[in-house]
Amino acid sequence: MPQLSERVGTFTDSVIRRMTRISNQYEAINLSQGFPDFDPPKEMLDRLAEVAHEGPHQYSLTFGAQNLREALARKQGKAINRTIDPNKEIVVTCGGTEAMMCAMMTICNPGDKVMVFSPFYENYGADAILSGAEPVYIPLVPPKYDFDLDLIEDGFKKGAKAIIICNPSNPCGKVFTKEELQAIGELVIKYDAYAVTDEVYEHLVYEPYHHTYMSSLPGMFEHTVTCNSLSKTFSITGWRLGYLIAPESVVEGAKKVHDFLTVGAAAPLQEAAVTGLNFPDSYYEDLKQLYTKKRDHFIAGLDRIGLDHNVPQGTYFVMLDISKFLELPQFRGYTDLEFCEWMIKEIGVAAVPGSSFFKEEVNHLIRLHFAREESTLDEAIRRLEGLKKLLE
Repeated sequence: MPQLSERVGTFTDSVIRRMTRISNQYEAINLSQGFPDFDPPKEMLDRLAEVAHEGPHQYSLTFGAQNLREALARKQGKAINRTIDPNKEIVVTCGGTEAMMCAMMTICNPGDKVMVFSPFYENYGADAILSGAEPVYIPLVPPKYDFDLDLIEDGFKKGAKAIIICNPSNPCGKVFTKEELQAIGELVIKYDAYAVTDEVYEHLVYEPYHHTYMSSLPGMFEHTVTCNSLSKTFSITGWRLGYLIAPESVVEGAKKVHDFLTVGAAAPLQEAAVTGLNFPDSYYEDLKQLYTKKRDHFIAGLDRIGLDHNVPQGTYFVMLDISKFLELPQFRGYTDLEFCEWMIKEIGVAAVPGSSFFKEEVNHLIRLHFAREESTLDEAIRRLEGLKKLLE
């Protein structure tokens, strides 16, 4: 057989999605891949039912239906205190995943360097490689997940074209402060580079923390490519509706990349999504309160069991420290991946091994999520009590 491309040998399949497949096989509670087990808002579902009969059912405009782009421009323009042109500064994509891929392929030439914080959402490294760029990793140092600004400047001095910022950060739940983003932004401007942001958890930020949009900072709209999605905000991960907001020059390129990657997102789903984007501000406050309650409820359960974990500032993920289990005789020599596979089979709860998020050698962390009904979280906690028994 002819040899395959070298690039596909430089990264694995998604470990997150792999954990879902194993979880399904053993009928475990899936706290690995981050998607809710409850319905989207009823108003959106009612509109989708209407669209099922009245359409549209054919292609929308390649870069997104006009009314959806206008709704996005209103919502996000208000968020960053800037008028966004729905025709020149937005591309609707097939999920935030495609938005990030479009961003990378638009701004990067083969051989360019792109800085990525570690821990990172696993797609970023693959996105850089697929676009021909070289990822350069900047550590976020636990437990506070701080970073060294000098390392970022050194990366730009060595020619990095961009820095990817997931804010709030998957998997560690860090919310970057305004001061941190301003410091990074000053370097982006100084070295005439780009900040590529992933802001899909923009509305899942817990008190007293606040979300700052990089593109809202002075001089940064021209240097920011914002990748986002409706998946987490409206509990519609399966609808695969994302978008990219950037200066016109970037969007013109991204439109071409998007056109030949996927042609366009699903027309009926775009129409139904407009309903959600027209919700009042109270919807987002209610969403935050919903997830605050879920976070506090889940963490209280982990504390009752005596499991060590961080407290996320944003997102719906918790990092669990499994060091004391890996010291037990039956787990000596286990990797975090092997421990997660054991936990699915024997405990009945699926998690993601932390090593899939870190460039550094990390084997003692696993990621769980709490985007589940309270009854599901209670059952997960009951099953996780099986870990506590191992220490008795």
